[in-house]
Amino acid sequence: MKIFAFDLLAYPERLDHLNVEGRLPYPLPGRHFRPEVAAENYREHLEAWAYMDELGFDGVGFNEHHTSPYGLMNSPNLMAAAASQITKRLKILIYGNALPIHEPLRLAEELAMADCMSGGRIISGFVRGIPREYMAYNMDMAESRARFEEAWEIIKLAWTEDVFSYEGKFWSYKDVAIWPRPLQQPHPPVWVPVTGSKETIEWAAKHNFPITPGETATPGVREDVTRYYAECLASHGHAITPDHLVGATSVYVSDSKEQAAKEAGPSWLYFVNTLFGHGSIRDPAEAKRKGYLSDAAFDYMRPEVREAYVRARETTRTVTLDDAVRGTRMPWGNPDEVREVLIKRADMDGTNTMLLTMNTGGLPHELFMRNLKRFGEEVLPALQEHQVTAVPAAFA
Repeated sequence: MKIFAFDLLAYPERLDHLNVEGRLPYPLPGRHFRPEVAAENYREHLEAWAYMDELGFDGVGFNEHHTSPYGLMNSPNLMAAAASQITKRLKILIYGNALPIHEPLRLAEELAMADCMSGGRIISGFVRGIPREYMAYNMDMAESRARFEEAWEIIKLAWTEDVFSYEGKFWSYKDVAIWPRPLQQPHPPVWVPVTGSKETIEWAAKHNFPITPGETATPGVREDVTRYYAECLASHGHAITPDHLVGATSVYVSDSKEQAAKEAGPSWLYFVNTLFGHGSIRDPAEAKRKGYLSDAAFDYMRPEVREAYVRARETTRTVTLDDAVRGTRMPWGNPDEVREVLIKRADMDGTNTMLLTMNTGGLPHELFMRNLKRFGEEVLPALQEHQVTAVPAAFA
């Protein structure tokens, strides 16, 4: 198995004392932001990424979000460039650039630069972004899907053609040749995180791109996403394998599950209850009204799974530690427990790559580094020796 760490780079100071009726205000005024805290946060996370490289992780991943303490990675390409200079072998997963809100030619150039700077270690994830991004950038959510697909076509042309021209609905170019070009040919690998939308699954399958099925969703959602993805792959002449799937979860290693909950639980709860969904749209019905989701977005799911999925998205602010950490959903505990849960999860989901969040919600740096050390020394080797050979959900 390949093991990647995923890092959200949340603003490390807790801000839930600002909540109004259980919600963090949006927009959150800049007077609550302390630049010196953010500067130290970047330094600490880059230090952690260099340590991941030493410990033998296969890669580090991070994403793009805006206008929220949820995560300070407004430009994941800047983070990738920084990571490329402090690591030697770690794959750098940009998971990913929000295509609809950016100029695609500029993205193609920046990603080509990062691939050259890193010695060919970039994995380029692409996302639509969440509704908050469209509100901040004053873009029509109903155009998000068309913008996403058009932007990818332009980036692909920029990466693979000597000279290209393109006439589109949103962007047009004439006689363009980018310099530099990606070191990896024909282009860096492309991965796609999937929260559940049918159209994203279909798009990824059409291009034979690996996905993270359901991302943080329940087993039922992951099973339905995987099954539908396998069907779509097959319709394009591809057979699903464990290398098509990237499993995602939060991990914390301590002496026991109780100790893990004591150390990492407060930060995790703060993230789930306060930061997750900050300023965005959590209700799928509202997302449909604004054109972000289609009426058919989740119709491939089993009815009971779809209902549970929608209900879970609407109730994150009331989740408790008992709902997840002290149950069986998350691999928190001693090294043996964590190892067992992760291998079982990988076999059940049929994934040969795992994307593990080691710091959720601004975990204190000392605990973050301790988690990395214990996981890297006491769990990682066994996971990397394990091989997943089948995708059970594809045939359920």
